[in-house]
Amino acid sequence: MIDTSKIIYSINIEDVQSVAEQELERELGEKELKIIENKIGDYIDWYEAINMAIIDNIVTRRTTRKQKRGKE
Repeated sequence: MIDTSKIIYSINIEDVQSVAEQELERELGEKELKIIENKIGDYIDWYEAINMAIIDNIVTRRTTRKQKRGKE
């Protein structure tokens, strides 16, 4: 049985600090990290990200396999 509560993708503090270093040339402080933690989900279109992953990796693969079978 599939564990439906399993996390598929996550962003950690190291990821955020890496971007801050590249963009701001410094790490974020505790208060700044809390702001990002509370707001980052507002900037990610979860539905579209999931939908595109399905289309690109499930639907497209299925179509490609069917096309290859048809050529054989």
